[in-house]
Amino acid sequence: MKTYWNTQGGLNPIQEWQPNCWIQMTCPTEEDQQMLEEQFNIPDYFLSDISDTDERARYEYDDGWMLIILRIPYVKEVRSRTPYTTVPLGIIHKRDVTITVCYYETNMMIDFVSFQQRRNEGFTDYVDMIFRLFLSSAVWYLKRLKQINMLIEKAKRNLDREVNNESLIGLSRLQDSLTYFVTSIRGNETLLSKLKFKLQIDELDADLIEDVNIEMSQARETANIYSNILESTMDTYQSIINNNMNTVMRTLTSVTIIMMFPTLIASLFGMNLINGMENSSWGFIFAIILSVGVSFLCWWIFRHKRLV
Repeated sequence: MKTYWNTQGGLNPIQEWQPNCWIQMTCPTEEDQQMLEEQFNIPDYFLSDISDTDERARYEYDDGWMLIILRIPYVKEVRSRTPYTTVPLGIIHKRDVTITVCYYETNMMIDFVSFQQRRNEGFTDYVDMIFRLFLSSAVWYLKRLKQINMLIEKAKRNLDREVNNESLIGLSRLQDSLTYFVTSIRGNETLLSKLKFKLQIDELDADLIEDVNIEMSQARETANIYSNILESTMDTYQSIINNNMNTVMRTLTSVTIIMMFPTLIASLFGMNLINGMENSSWGFIFAIILSVGVSFLCWWIFRHKRLV
């Protein structure tokens, strides 16, 4: 899906391309990609790089075209091993052509358009638009991190009641999501530091860059804090599971030892040997009492040693 936006004095949709407008491509089809390559002569490998979900945050130039790849947060609607992840957003620019391409429909881009329309100011130039996209991505990283923290707290409450596999697997998946977030935020920060010296920025852009740096730094530190907390939580519950397993194994071992004595006594009295009680009417009862007594004595010793 492609949308043309007039960025002068506000953000308003237009029917066709005009110089210095913004072309927004979301989940582009093959026809959309062909249009970009034929009408604007965009290098085809640009679009191929943007479609790669593992493409790192970076920028490059080719034949006057500038390609910037920004990693933005994305929540998968379907059940997935990593519900919170990051995807590449491509920003392509050359003179009066500015295009953003994303192969996923993200809440960040929807909110970005809505927010700019509420501002009713548009963009001063393509540099202003690029850094506002950076700022929006940092804000949305913080929003997603708050949601991840809520899920962590929910899983911890469930584990406090009962240690179960479902909650542990959920925490493990959130740990994967935090790893993606930390890596992507660091890549965006590195990209931002390079673009500051490559793009022509004015005083307003400098103020905007400072805001982006603050938000990016906060997002990175928050992601690191949540990641450390989650790692510590996983280690704690792993220790609890190991301790519970050791307790169960110790109890089973103690029960096995206690049950060994009745078996041993019954085996001794059951041998075809002379033991002086072959003709006694109390022989069976004596064996039973002896078995119970020895078992009770063994249980009392284990209880005193806190082995059961």
